[in-house]
Amino acid sequence: MNAVEVRGLTKAFGTRKAVDDVTFDLPEGAFLSIFGPNGAGKTTLLRVLSTLARPSGGEATICGIDLREDADKARGLIGMISHSPMLYPDLTAEENLMLYAELYGVENPRARVGELLDAVGLAHRRLDQVRTFSRGMTQRVSIARALVHDPRVVFLDEPYSGLDPHAVEIFDQLIQSAREDRTFIMVSHDLAKGYGMCTHALVMARGRVVTFAPKDELDFESFATLYRETVGMGVA
Repeated sequence: MNAVEVRGLTKAFGTRKAVDDVTFDLPEGAFLSIFGPNGAGKTTLLRVLSTLARPSGGEATICGIDLREDADKARGLIGMISHSPMLYPDLTAEENLMLYAELYGVENPRARVGELLDAVGLAHRRLDQVRTFSRGMTQRVSIARALVHDPRVVFLDEPYSGLDPHAVEIFDQLIQSAREDRTFIMVSHDLAKGYGMCTHALVMARGRVVTFAPKDELDFESFATLYRETVGMGVA
């Protein structure tokens, strides 16, 4: 079964199409990395697929749920991690996660929050306000927030932005531990890292798909060359 199916998806702002006739299928358990220059439509595509923006045309489903017809139901299957942690700085780590757990109707939320704080290595800071955390620690709480309701599809929008090397290593380990039975879609400017993490790669330019393929169909050198020739040179 496909976790994500996209057919002719379009998102327009006035006369400008930020996402233009995008089509692809992503199987369950896959990790899709989306690449492209600034303004290519990557984040807009992610926002539409994560129900943060409504499409102007086309169709998209998450785990078989049509995003136009039942966005609320789809949201229960989606987690989001981005450079913005989506946390309340004046609340503690525990309070933030409890808030999201209750919003999603998580069964036994306190136990789930405790489990996740252990998983991200922050149980000892559970009663501290998020505003006192480093960027890396805040991002670890953000991972816990995104996973609190055990989503089937997780979106990542430039999640490594602003992280130091140690925080990147911890983040990588956490994402790897969460990959089983989940599908990930990540927007990245880091070609090597995004390619290394993915099972599928998608390159966008000017709102359109330049290429979409399983990683095993392209070695990294061929993929990097394709990226430079079609996107780096501005040819879509």
